[in-house]
Order: sequence, then structure tokens, then C-alpha cells
Amino acid sequence: MQTPQHAHARRALRGALAALALVVPLAACGQDGSPASSSPSSARSAVTTTPIAATTPFNGELKELERKFDARLGVYAIDTGTGREVAHRDGERFGYHSTFKALEAGAVLRKYSLNGMNKVIKYSSDDLVANSPITEKHVETGMTLSELCDAAVRYSDNTAANLLFDALGGPKGLESDLRKLGDKVTLMERIEPHLSDWVPGETRDTTTPRALAKDLRAYVLGDVLRKRERAQLTTWLKTNTTGNEVIRAGVPEGWVVGDKTGSGSGYGARNDIAVVWPPDSAPIVMAILTNRGKAEDVHDNKLIAEAASVVAETLS
Repeated sequence: MQTPQHAHARRALRGALAALALVVPLAACGQDGSPASSSPSSARSAVTTTPIAATTPFNGELKELERKFDARLGVYAIDTGTGREVAHRDGERFGYHSTFKALEAGAVLRKYSLNGMNKVIKYSSDDLVANSPITEKHVETGMTLSELCDAAVRYSDNTAANLLFDALGGPKGLESDLRKLGDKVTLMERIEPHLSDWVPGETRDTTTPRALAKDLRAYVLGDVLRKRERAQLTTWLKTNTTGNEVIRAGVPEGWVVGDKTGSGSGYGARNDIAVVWPPDSAPIVMAILTNRGKAEDVHDNKLIAEAASVVAETLS
């Protein structure tokens, strides 16, 4: 949760950047507004002043977070009431990791409806994969689709996610459902835990912050699901157990967060996507995706929390 001191510091930085953004790059132009001469000195002035004039305050803060944490940061957030956006590397590809489980639960609700969520799925110990804290306890009895969604979203249970993939026709089945939402970006190929073995530059099992946020918005706030199914998905997200140190930690006290986290197996990859409900205003949808440059790098949850704080400060 952001502190008053941190909020004050960010407001001060934003004010300074906003002031800089208003500076007209006179060194890049002649006095009559025409381009200046192409001398070395004027060329250097044009290069240094144009980015300042084009920079928005939040972009400056997010770039500073990249420097501070030595990481790549992708952010897309939208205030669904005003349409105002915060976007930084929002069209670049990142591994989506376990964030897909929120979309997967939405797709299962769409296909089966709440009336079909009591269907029991049987599985064996051979189906269990790493990080399956809930499914490993129910091998003998199996679990319902509803229980599997609860396990996948709230506990990031990997076996539950794989069993839900089966219910949708595999990763390509979920990808097909996303295509129906208008998402032509997200590429799904592997199941857990292999989909998190992502290497910077590859495209399989990747998406962009903008695409991921739009998909989450469609399932949670749009008309893709009926009211009862939307309410169930929202409940799972709001009661997620894995997100206390990320977006939840960055937004002001009193804001309600429904989120799904994700972590890669290398390169310090760490993500969080959320629908956030500020008091007495429209929801904000945000996707914050991160990674670092070396395979052995580890993530820092504070990067996502501080990025969420920038979003909240900008859109509130």
C-alpha cells in the first residue's frame, strides 16, 4: 500500500516532469519556427530536447522504475469511466505466465455456465505437476470445474489449470476463445509448467499488457459472461491469495482489488493483472508485466507495487 511520503514524492516528480514537458524546444527551431541549421550543436539540442517535450509525467516515472529495478516494465491501465489510459511498452510482448488462469476461468464459465460448473473432473497422481497445492489433496475424489477454477485463480494451482485446459480443448481452445473477444495478439501453445519457461524474444505463450488488460476487462466487466458468471469470476479474483505484495500493495487503502499474478521460471519474470475498484468511481483495469535480462535474475514485487502506485496516482 502506498505511503503518504511516497505519494508526495511521486506528485513532486510528476509536477517537475510536467513542467519540463511544457518547455518548447527552441534550440531545435529557428526563430520563425522553421528547422534550425544542421550544425552539430543544433543537432545535439534537437536530440536532447525533443524527448523531454514528448514525455508525459507517468512515462518518466515508469522509466525511472525500470532504471531503479534494472528491469523491463510493461504497463497498460484504463479508467473505464473516463477512458484515460496509462501505457508504457503496452504493445511489447511478455510471457504471460500464470496470469492466463484468470482468462481461463472466464472461458470455462462462458462455455459451461454456472449450471455446468458442478461437473466432476477425475484425474490421477500422474497428472500432478509442480505447484499444485489444492489438486494434490483431491486425487482420490476429483474436483468440480468450479473447484478447479477456484484453485487455479486463487492459489495458482498448475494441475488445476491443465485440467481446465482439457475442458477447453487445450491451450489453443483458450486462444480461440480470446480471438472471439478480438484478441489477435495472445499466443498460447504449452501447458503448465512449461509455458513459464519463457526466454526474452520468443513469442510462444506471450501477450502484451494492452491485450491482457482488454481480455480481463471483457470477462470481468463486459457482456461476454452473464451477470452470475461475472460475479463468480470477480469473487475468485477479489479473494486471490497470491497478490498481496503486488498491485494490492501499490494502490491506496480502501481500493478493492481483484487480481491474478504470474511468475516465470527465469529472467526475473513477474506479472500481475487486476480490476481495481476505487471508492465511488469506475473500475480501473491494469496489466503490469515485468522481466529482467539474465536467466538467473529474480523478480522484485516492489517493482509492480510501485508501478501500480504510479497508475493509481495518475488516474485518480
